[in-house]
Amino acid sequence: MESSKDISTDKPTVVIDVNPQVIQDTVIFVDGHEAGGKNHNAVLKRFFKVQPKALGTVQIMNGGIVFILGVILTSSVYNYSAILDHSGINYWGSLIYISAGSLSVAAQNKHHPCVVKASLGINVFSAITAGIAIHLMGIQLALISMDHPSLYVEYFTMRITGILMVFTIPQFIISIYISAFACKAACNKNSTVVNVY
Repeated sequence: MESSKDISTDKPTVVIDVNPQVIQDTVIFVDGHEAGGKNHNAVLKRFFKVQPKALGTVQIMNGGIVFILGVILTSSVYNYSAILDHSGINYWGSLIYISAGSLSVAAQNKHHPCVVKASLGINVFSAITAGIAIHLMGIQLALISMDHPSLYVEYFTMRITGILMVFTIPQFIISIYISAFACKAACNKNSTVVNVY
């Protein structure tokens, strides 16, 4: 489907080869110099309009708050056994949330398809982690409320778990939202790559 012509002139010649079958992350070069930056398709530009930097910042703050509340829940002077303590999801989950937010911010700053794909992967993992955390928090709240909480310790654990859930549910939603747009950008098979020689 490609055609080529031999052009003999003394002036520099630019040949544009349009091939919709080739999907690759290329940099546009003219005579060995970078011209126009990286080749982004329209879907990747739509991903940047979603503002992954702002959403990534929210993910980082959520991860920090979940970590701090996990420390408070674990190091409380009360010796109440909690599912969240035994699973450790407050610690490793918050690290995953912070990593997902950092890669989302990097995807906005770097404008590179590889970083968008990395953001996609970690945000999928973050959504799975947040879903598991929401289920564990629900189980913990159900177990405490079935015991007819009467001690201050049980009320304290319920309050901290409720606050953790308030920060984990938006984390779940943001991770799914970023993953959906990053998947559209990274998995687009119908884009046209333009190579300039």
